[in-house]
Amino acid sequence: MSRNHLKLAGVLASVLCAACSAPPSGTEGSASGRHYGQIEFKPCTLTGAVAAANVEALCGTFSVPENPAAPEGRKIDLRIAWLDADKAASGLPDPVFFLAGGPGQAASDVALPVSTALRQVRKQRDIFLIDQRGTGDSNPLSCLGADGKELPMDEHADPTEAYIQGYAAQCATSLEGRADPRFYTTSQAIDDLDAVRKALGAGQLNLVGGSYGTRVAQRYAARYPQHVRSMVIDGVVPNDLVVGGDFANTFEDAIILQSAQCIKDAACAKRFPVNTRTQLRSVLDTLAAAPVTVDYRDPATAEARQDVLKPDSVLGLIFAFSYIPELSSLLPVVLDEAAQGRYGPLAALTRNASRAMYLQISRGMQWSVICSEDAPRFQPAPQSDRLLGPNVAQMFFAACAVWPHDKAAADAATPFKSDLPVLLLSGELDPVTPPRYAEQVLKGLPNGRHIVARGQGHGSINAGCMPRVLGQYIDTADAKAVDASCLDSLSHVPAFTSFNGWEP
Repeated sequence: MSRNHLKLAGVLASVLCAACSAPPSGTEGSASGRHYGQIEFKPCTLTGAVAAANVEALCGTFSVPENPAAPEGRKIDLRIAWLDADKAASGLPDPVFFLAGGPGQAASDVALPVSTALRQVRKQRDIFLIDQRGTGDSNPLSCLGADGKELPMDEHADPTEAYIQGYAAQCATSLEGRADPRFYTTSQAIDDLDAVRKALGAGQLNLVGGSYGTRVAQRYAARYPQHVRSMVIDGVVPNDLVVGGDFANTFEDAIILQSAQCIKDAACAKRFPVNTRTQLRSVLDTLAAAPVTVDYRDPATAEARQDVLKPDSVLGLIFAFSYIPELSSLLPVVLDEAAQGRYGPLAALTRNASRAMYLQISRGMQWSVICSEDAPRFQPAPQSDRLLGPNVAQMFFAACAVWPHDKAAADAATPFKSDLPVLLLSGELDPVTPPRYAEQVLKGLPNGRHIVARGQGHGSINAGCMPRVLGQYIDTADAKAVDASCLDSLSHVPAFTSFNGWEP
């Protein structure tokens, strides 16, 4: 899943032989490059659309057929970033593959948080970030206009089914000659991963997946269990979940939990006697009755702007912020300002969130995955008074009517069952992959263990001492024996009671 959900708009004998003959991690290839197995890597600098700093790495490419059934046809160059082990000369032979979320996020774009979260692991093991086909620099399914430049969505357009389908049709047309969207699903991605594994000469992998990447990890481990040593899945997506179909419920639950935290905090409860959920509903109803024209300063450029604030854009902001407690702690004060007719802070944050979400996700690749794997299984369900409403999922799948896609693999929605050691992580306040999803998957994992990170949102591999826990786990590959008691110190982020922060 991604923070872009609401723009309402990735034969045993021959493998063992390859692993035995592969050069050790960090083998020198030349003064400017190094080889790992069959792949040559050269120094590179990784950054992301919203990264706070760069990461020095080694980058290479590996060619795979776009259509596995036509190996002589068009090829895709997968971009691979290698974060080499601190002790490169003696690095352990079972590297880590990090699997990014979305669907549509490039692994190389999240190099900074990944390198931070896996810093203990990297002391002994190499880490590989592979841009899943259709993302990053792996033949991205980017939407281009007639001029060959990025085709932006009109941020002022109403996110209707007709608008989304019109945009998706333009996008699909722009891919002609560059890519066939039918071959950019999870099934092809896991075969890509195994092809890279073989080329690297690795007999086994340690898989670390986040969000949608947890689906990729489960599907890879089900198809190639002999090549998996351990798994970490953070923000768990069950294989049989219809991604997008449950957003209204999971978001509602998260907002209720956030509201409850304010009620428990004396300072917050005194400052905001109307709880967050009720306040949000009030603001949405007001804007639905009469959208407001707001003058404010763009938080990125400091330029004066004027926009019309509508319910959909506010919901997009709240949905995005609910992923990260440090951001959602702003919501009570911002909503309180809006309830009193002061919409400037809300408009400024909405614009900034929209820009950040747009930069992180490949819409084309996301559509290729969800239109094949999720949309056909979606069954609308009656809902009571939900903040998002029943049309959210319909908008999420709207592009599928025109986006080229095939049926998903027969085993795509089969629940994951395995004897492999698996560490499952959840954020207590996660608005899209709540802890109950991980509990569902855990039932099929006798050697699995589920840790719920108190006060955390979507993604917890960097929460508190979690990097230390991950280091212990991947070192031992024993989820149940890991000492995670240091996570007991995690706490909730207090709500801002003013724009100066929370009360001491």
